[in-house]
Order: sequence, then C-alpha cells, then structure tokens
Amino acid sequence: MINIHKKTLQDLEFNTVCEQLAERCHTQLGKEKAIGVLPYSSEEAVIFGLHQTNEYVSSKLHETVIPNHNYDSIDREIKFLGIEDSVLEKGSFKKLSSISETVNVHLKFFQKYQERYPVLHKTVADTEFTKDVVTAVDRVFDRYGELRDDASPLLSATRRSINQVKGRINSSFSSALGQYSGYGYLDEIRESVVDNVRVLAVTAMHRRKVKGSIMGSSKTGSIVYIQPEATLQAQRELNNLYYEEDEEVKRLLKQLTEHLRPFIPLFSEYQELLSTIDLIAAKAKYADSLNAVLPTITTDREITLKDAYHPLLLLSNNAKKEKTYPQDIHLNQNERIIVISGPNAGGKSITLKTVGLLQVMLQCGLLIPVHEYSRMCLFDKILSDIGDNQSIENHLSTYSYRLKNMNYFLKKCDQRTLFLIDEFGTGSDPELGGALAETFLEVFHERESFGIITTHYTNLKMMANETKEIVNANMLFDARTLEPLFKLHLGEAGSSFTFEVAQKNGIPYSLINRSKKKVERGKIRFDKSIANLQKERSKLAKTNSNLKDKEQKAVDRDKKLQEVNAKVQAKLESYQELYDSNQRLIYLGQKLDSASEKFYNTKKKRELMAELFKIVQVENSKRQKLTAKQNKAKKTEQNKVKQEAQQKVAVIRKKKKAAKKKEEATPAKPKPILKIGDRVRMYDGKAVGSIDELKKGKAIVNYGMFTTNVSIDQLELVEAKKK
Repeated sequence: MINIHKKTLQDLEFNTVCEQLAERCHTQLGKEKAIGVLPYSSEEAVIFGLHQTNEYVSSKLHETVIPNHNYDSIDREIKFLGIEDSVLEKGSFKKLSSISETVNVHLKFFQKYQERYPVLHKTVADTEFTKDVVTAVDRVFDRYGELRDDASPLLSATRRSINQVKGRINSSFSSALGQYSGYGYLDEIRESVVDNVRVLAVTAMHRRKVKGSIMGSSKTGSIVYIQPEATLQAQRELNNLYYEEDEEVKRLLKQLTEHLRPFIPLFSEYQELLSTIDLIAAKAKYADSLNAVLPTITTDREITLKDAYHPLLLLSNNAKKEKTYPQDIHLNQNERIIVISGPNAGGKSITLKTVGLLQVMLQCGLLIPVHEYSRMCLFDKILSDIGDNQSIENHLSTYSYRLKNMNYFLKKCDQRTLFLIDEFGTGSDPELGGALAETFLEVFHERESFGIITTHYTNLKMMANETKEIVNANMLFDARTLEPLFKLHLGEAGSSFTFEVAQKNGIPYSLINRSKKKVERGKIRFDKSIANLQKERSKLAKTNSNLKDKEQKAVDRDKKLQEVNAKVQAKLESYQELYDSNQRLIYLGQKLDSASEKFYNTKKKRELMAELFKIVQVENSKRQKLTAKQNKAKKTEQNKVKQEAQQKVAVIRKKKKAAKKKEEATPAKPKPILKIGDRVRMYDGKAVGSIDELKKGKAIVNYGMFTTNVSIDQLELVEAKKK
C-alpha cells in the first residue's frame, strides 16, 4: 500500500507541478482533478497510470490521432434531471447529446485500435456505448439546436398553418399599404413593426380615415401606427397558432426530459471519463514540454537516473533561455544511501529535490525528464525534511521541529522507504548534533531504507566512507574560480571550501589564518585533503572531456571519409562497367565491319550468316540468365550511369567551347617579323635556337648540335638579334 505524506509533496513543490498540469487541461473538472493529483495507492495503479500517459504521448507518432475530448460541463443538467417533473432548456439537450457523441467516438476509436492503445482501451472499456441519447435528441432538434418541424405531427401541422396565415397577413397588409399610400395617408417611412406586428405609419391628421387598431405613435406624435382591419382577424388566428405551437414544444421538451432522466448515472460516468481523458492528455502535454519519457520500472530495488532534470527548474530556465544541468544518480542494494557534502550554492539541495520530485511524479503517472535508459523502482513511503521547518504555530524551534520529524522517520522507515533530508543534523551544537545525526543514519542503514542526505558534518562523511552501503558524494566545483559546475560526483566527500570561499569574498588572510588556529589541525588537514582531491578531479574531468570531444571528432571525421570512399568506389565501379560495355560494343562493331567487308568482296550470304550467328552465340554464352525484374534493374542502373557520364562530358565540352570562344574573342597579338639571327623556339618545344636563313615561309634554325627546317608559323620569338 503506497502512502506518501502530504508534507513530502509540499517540500518537493509538487503543488506547482499540479498547477502547471491544470493549465494544460481543457475542462473545468479536468483542472480540478489536476490540482488534486496524488500518488497512486498501489503499484498496479502506478504502472497503469504511466502507460495511460505514455500511450497518449505515443499517439502523435501514429497517423491515427486520438479524437478531441473537449466537452461543456453538464453538472447543471444532471442536477435538473434529478428534480422530479423538471424540464430542461433547449440548449441543455444539445450539450447532453454532444457529450454522448464524444464518448461514443472515443469508445469506437479505442475499440478499433485496442492493440495500439491497450491501456487506454481498458480505461474506457467499462463505459456503456449507446446511441439512444443522440438519436432521441436528434429526433426533436436539428443541428442548429432548434426544434425540428417534424418533431411531432401536431407541431408539423401547426407550423404549416402558421406559415399559411403569415402569407395571408402579408398579402392583406400589402393590399392595405398600397391603398392608403395611394390616398396619401401614410408618412414617408410607410410602415413599421410594433410588438412583432407589421403596422402602417399613418400621419396623425389622417388617423381617423384608416380603419384598424392603433398600436402606438411616434415620440413627436406626428405618426400613428395602425394595424389594418383586414389583418386583424388573421393576426388573432396567428396568435392562437403560436400558443398551440408553444404548448406542443413544452410537451415535447418534457417528454424528451423524461426520456433522458434514466440516463443520469451514465451522464455522470461520461463526464468522469472525459475529465479523466482530459487529465491524461494534460499529462501528455506536460511530458512534451519537458521532453519526458517513461523509464524502465524495475521490481529490483534500484534508482538509476541518467541525464535527470529538475522539472520546475527546467521549465523556468527554458522560458528564460538559460541552461539547466542534468544529473546522473545511482542507488541500489549495495549503495542505498548517498551523503552529499560540499559548499552551499553548489546544487546539493536541487539534486536531492530532483530525485524526490521525479519519484513522486512517476508514482502519480507522470513521465519524467530523464534519459530513456534510466531505471526506477517504486516506494511505499517517501519521507522528506527539506528547508527551514521552524513551527511558529507550535512554538517549536527549527531543531525541535526537525527532531520531531526524525522521530516520525524512525517510526516509518523500512525497506520500502525513500528518505530525503537536507542539511542533516543542523540546528544544534555541531559536535552533539552531529553525533545524534550519525545515530539516526545508522538506524536508517540498519532498516535497509534508501535515501539521500546533504550535510557539512565531517563525522557523517567519515561514516559514509567506512560503511559499506553508504556512499559519499559531492558537487563538483571549478578548482581555479570555485564556481559550481552543478555536477554530482559519487565516491568522494566534498570539502566545504570554508576558508577558500572566505578568501575569495575578500576576508583578510590574517583573519582567516587566526580562524585556522582555532580549529583542530586534523580537521583542517582532512578538509584540505578533500579540497585538493576535488581540485585534481576537476582538472582530470576537464582533460577527460577534451579527450572525449577529440575522440568524437575523429570518429565523425573517419565516418565521413568512409562514406566518401564508398561513394568514390561505387562511382569507379559504375564507370568501369560503362567502359567495359563500350569496349565490348566497339569489339562487336569491328567484327561486324570485318564480316561486312568480307561479304562485300565474296558476296557469299551463307558465310555472312554463319559468321553473324557465330558472333551472336559467342556473345550469348557470356551473358548471365537474369529474370525480367533483374534485367530491368540492370538496364535502369546502366542508363543512370550513362546519363551521369553524359552530363559530366557535356559540362566538360561546354567549358571547352566557352574557353575556345573566349580565345577567339580575344584579339590576337600581332606576330613579330622574324629576322636572321633572332633567337626562337617552337610553340610546343623548349629548345632555343637562332635563325641562320629565311626562305619562302621557312626558316633554318641552328640549335648548335644540329639544324632543322621549320615553318615560320610554328616559331615564337624569344630574343631579337641585337643590333
């Protein structure tokens, strides 16, 4: 039986979570349920609630989205139906029909997709599916909420008669309007409406000349409103018909109310179900805002939190666009209790509250902001002592109140308990309070409870170091600046950095030195050793982080190189295949050309056919027998490679053409006139020689070892002969 104390929920600020949950509800009853959320009373209920939320969150990943569950509250309608001989208003029937239809849609949806949403299907499965309410209301009301003409034969006949009488009234009124307008008895506005009756706007001087019933006059008295005598009889008939219509409507509404009265329990059940779905949907929205997941729920006694965030701090920092630091926390049978030490403002209390709030949220069916590989068990009791608990009402000091709290802890602690104590043992003499706190911790340890405590007491750090199932931990600090890193490190106690923090805040070194002399040397050495260890570990952590970053970059680089290499290899293979295919086609072309030439010379058809048949057989022997599908795939791949090659060749040709055009567009430099004795060289050569003789566009060039006869167009001037 799970029973988590209300004080624990207050200490962990769970009421704020409930308020944020209520903001995400659509219905008033859903909001009320969200505000009153409490941990489930059994493990089965916790698991069921978690899977409800998880299934709703997962629905966004499917094409089949869960239908809208919104509805108008029907509390007033249920109350009226409970009163004998009461009759509901017109709007109430549509609300009852709407909520019934909404529930029916959900029942059909979860019935259809029960394999995908087994827990949500089970949530709605016990609710009765009936179309009776919707059918009964739709028989009387149309989709706009008005009574249908065919709701009953009498109503239908009455409304037909009303329309006929209205037609007669309009006809006779139009006749009177034309007649008296022709006489000039009417004002410029000619007509008006008084008490929903059309009347003639008669000038006051002619009022006695118009036969009918006076219905009123204008404010100035210049116009008298008269209903023509011709319409009076028809109007009386219309009024009687309106009365009959009203009586029939009342009868129908009463009849429909009586028909729906037996459904009172079902309507209450509908509203309860939809408000429950509203709460589940709100939990799913809350999970989305936190990027929350469902960790593995284990029957082993274990809490393994990876990348755990404090939910309230995460939402607050996200709104301010500030960074939130996650924690890794591990508790199991062999390490049941964590003692966190270190200076204030390092995040000790937040870490403790993170564990407590996440555990409470989990046991209320809420997903939590942790890594999906996290593992958690369930506790029957979660006890907390956090913050300044001075009791003004009972005239108790902080320490007295905390002792009273510890007494409650000692009565309740067992194997299925998680306790959370901030600043354990404070409020009294450090020596005596520390000794008492150590004794309490021994009792918690003996009863095999799980827990996290924060403390500055050295004796508790030493006890954790010496006791098997109790683990020291500290919040990491930057060794140089003493700024908190908000990272929990298990395995070592934390220094309070008392004198270091004092020095950083400008306290004179002489005063710090005098303070050190007042404390036992052993304590200072112990605290200093812890501080030095923390500084060394901080350096190692930074080095380790840098190495991991470099390793990750190297892995990413290697991965990219492998991908590029694979792509290059695939391209090479494709081009090789294309080259081989083209070479084969060239070879075949040569054979065909040879056979064609032979036929041209001999004119022997049989030899030609035999040669061609031989070529075909040889080529077919090289082919692999492929299915139509494989053949199609091969051709597609070949075409693809061919197109790629053609595209690349086209680009190269385009570039060459552009270069050629550019070259042609560039005006050629005037060629120098070569003379005997000039030093020259060929355009495509490197050797330089001198011209010995020029004759008919040719030049004899002497290279020293030999001479050559070259066209003048192929020579370029290197150096003109010096005069």
